[in-house]
Amino acid sequence: MHKNKGPVYYGDYLQLPKLLDSQLPLSRKYADQVNGECHDEMLFIVVHQVYELWFKQILHDLDSILAVFHKAFIPEAELSTVVQKLERIKKIQGLLIGQFDVLETMTPMDFLEFRDLLIPASGFQSVQFREIEIKLGLHTNDRQDVDREFFMGRLSEKDRGHLGEVEKLPTLLRSLETWLERLPFTLSGDFNFWQEYQKSIDSILQDDKNIIETNSAHLSDKQKNIQLENLKITRSTFESLFDEKKHLELINNNQRKLSQKAILNALFILLYRHEPMLTIPFQIITSMMDIDENFTTWRYRHALLAQRMLGTKIGTGGSSGHQYLKRAADNNRVFLDLFNLSTFLIPNSRLPQIPLEVKRKMSFNV
Repeated sequence: MHKNKGPVYYGDYLQLPKLLDSQLPLSRKYADQVNGECHDEMLFIVVHQVYELWFKQILHDLDSILAVFHKAFIPEAELSTVVQKLERIKKIQGLLIGQFDVLETMTPMDFLEFRDLLIPASGFQSVQFREIEIKLGLHTNDRQDVDREFFMGRLSEKDRGHLGEVEKLPTLLRSLETWLERLPFTLSGDFNFWQEYQKSIDSILQDDKNIIETNSAHLSDKQKNIQLENLKITRSTFESLFDEKKHLELINNNQRKLSQKAILNALFILLYRHEPMLTIPFQIITSMMDIDENFTTWRYRHALLAQRMLGTKIGTGGSSGHQYLKRAADNNRVFLDLFNLSTFLIPNSRLPQIPLEVKRKMSFNV
């Protein structure tokens, strides 16, 4: 515990003179007798500065989380701290999304009064947000519909170099993958969970086939064939979980990111989330999806704001404005593999029974 060694003054501690003197509207600089300072430029600056302050806090917490995941062995107490910091990031994201409500009190014509002064500045140049994306697992080369040279060309040489160094570091996606791969429980002695799980899937799919065929009197031949074909596709999707070659093909086609072992173990956590030893891992997986969803929501709100303010005009950074931002929201997901695990969930009543000795290992009362 640190102790105070002298008096502290509120404004000095928070560096308020420096902080509150950093809002410098360009319209004030170029104001004349005809065109005075644009009133809403102050709002625009404050909102974006607040974004950057919250980005700084997210990076602070994200670095702490990454430091924990980089360890070869992670004590339960540290996982609890990870959950706490993930929850904080989610709360901050709520504030980031909420700031659009404040920004939208500015009308499009109010924005147009000072918009041309911003060219070629753009949200492209938020180095902190790019660093967040990279550390989560979205490298520049992973982005869809973005020319790397165009994207990085909007940054200064110093910022390009910084982000290049960040891209060399382990990401949360890869750290999560390594952590998931270490999960025990699915193979223990004579017990092979995945063999039992596949038996349950075969039984469920056979039941579905029987239902289709039993109800054939109420279906046309075309409808019956469509449903049987869909069932065939479903079976193939389940098989891709266990076929290493198919899994690698999906990775090469950018349809999956995590290793086969990591995906299987994440699925096991979701299926048996009620077991004591899997409660925190379940919370971590859920939080990763929440963070991904929140940033997707933030990007959609940004796209809608751009359309509301600019219509179909290009963005100040030279992008297609609203259309680019909408595509970014659709495509720039990090933890999509975790979302897609819902494809492989089955009812609790059809879950394989876990042997008693394995259940004991998943309990704190061993």
